[in-house]
Amino acid sequence: MDDLPLEPLPLRVLGVLLEKELATPEYYPLTLNALVNGCNQSSNRDPVLAAGEAEVREAVEALRDRHLAATVQEAGARVAKYAQRFTERRGLSVQEAALMAELLLRGPQTPGELRGRSTRMYPFQDLAEVEAALDLLAEAALAVKLPRAPGTKESRYAHLLGGPVDAGETPAAAPAPGPGLAARVAALEEQLGQLREAFEAFRRQFE
Repeated sequence: MDDLPLEPLPLRVLGVLLEKELATPEYYPLTLNALVNGCNQSSNRDPVLAAGEAEVREAVEALRDRHLAATVQEAGARVAKYAQRFTERRGLSVQEAALMAELLLRGPQTPGELRGRSTRMYPFQDLAEVEAALDLLAEAALAVKLPRAPGTKESRYAHLLGGPVDAGETPAAAPAPGPGLAARVAALEEQLGQLREAFEAFRRQFE
């Protein structure tokens, strides 16, 4: 795969482009300023970054060099915008794209975590649908199922766009909360993400 591996910041930029295209299509493609804000968002991100405009521009160029992103000059627009070409290049479904976005933005996660956190982009009906999409990503060598950590009930999945994953270097999974608590946490995370996106959209009106 000649477009891989990617460095951490281009991976974050690609994750943001995938996320915003699905979650807020009315504000997509993204300006450089919107990309910077998306990369540095404090919600739905792990780790939280503080990337500068020059760094993000360089990361976008790295994606363009690999034909994973493109510049879009819209009629009447004062600034260039950016769009991802990864899903087209890899022939991914919306389900696969949503999962890749979450893995790029938050790192290794279980199918349950992925389902709860991806609802802004795609509402998976059940875990079977999540696992089916993950299997397709694994077959395409874009994701991998990690060995289950001691004391955990679910295996985590990681993307492979940054190269091979050493399971021993990935963060240890936290103990799984009860079903009710997990649902409440997922709902709160979704609400916080929606509020953040609404605020960013409002601010972009004055750019």
